[in-house]
Amino acid sequence: MKITFPESKIYRLKEINMEVFEQGEGFPLVLAHGFPELAYSWRFQIPFLAEAGYRVIAPNQRGYGKSDKPNPVEAYDMSHLCGDLASLLDVLNLEKAVFIGHDWGSVVVWNMPLYHPEKVAGVVGMSVPFSPRGNFDPVPAMEQFLGSENYIVHFNRKPGVADAAFAAKPKQFFTNVFRHKQWVRVTQPLPGNRPGPALSLMSMLEMEDPPGEPLMSEEEMDVFITAFKKGGFTGPINWYRNISRNWEISANLPQKIDVPCAMIHGTYDIVPKGREVSNFIPNLESITLDCGHWIQQEKVDEVNDFLVDWLKRNFPS
Repeated sequence: MKITFPESKIYRLKEINMEVFEQGEGFPLVLAHGFPELAYSWRFQIPFLAEAGYRVIAPNQRGYGKSDKPNPVEAYDMSHLCGDLASLLDVLNLEKAVFIGHDWGSVVVWNMPLYHPEKVAGVVGMSVPFSPRGNFDPVPAMEQFLGSENYIVHFNRKPGVADAAFAAKPKQFFTNVFRHKQWVRVTQPLPGNRPGPALSLMSMLEMEDPPGEPLMSEEEMDVFITAFKKGGFTGPINWYRNISRNWEISANLPQKIDVPCAMIHGTYDIVPKGREVSNFIPNLESITLDCGHWIQQEKVDEVNDFLVDWLKRNFPS
């Protein structure tokens, strides 16, 4: 699909400069990308949603693209990430928006009603569901149950190692990670006899024949490679290095979301669907699409049609 991606603008927010891509007029939608992605991951949704009558706002979040990349690890905790999106609305003179996220972007948009409820009209998550705060630090639990080479544990326990490894082989990294139909050879173990393709991004980096098929063209891939060659991986990986901190600072936050919400799962996504959250999100609509992790890029038409239908029913433009 040939698309024309809008030119970016740089906005000065409360704490950082943020690169933002905008298109359309109408009720505002903020699209939050995940890891290792960019606002460009929404290239198929931006023009479609704008044509449907919405103002689409897709930032490269802190650490990504031409947005600022603060040095302190704690500068990437959830209060800062949500604060950026709240500040972006202020700069744009917008009262509220619907926040739509994928992967880490989903984590951010699910937290927006907890940190800045006054800014949130609705939430749509993709891949990563809302996860109510648990009773224990998630990282040690992951280490216990998933092992030290689980990528989240690795990012936290071995600072700088993954950053340098990905930066040394950006083309191979993105080629191995950005794939669909990855489940076709899910039974083939990775090096070290790990059973699936998502347990260790470090192992995936070394794979010469990864499972699945390329997700995008070389031209599209070059957008990611160029951006990460320039900006590096440390800022984006620092989001993971705040998982324990996010758990700590969220102790007093409410765990209920009272706005219209939707969730899009992928049948073969490596991210589990999570537990039943109807008690935490009373107005939640969910669908599951026949795809893997990169939902909005794998199932473009289905995602676009669902989003517009859900938006028209809840937030007519």
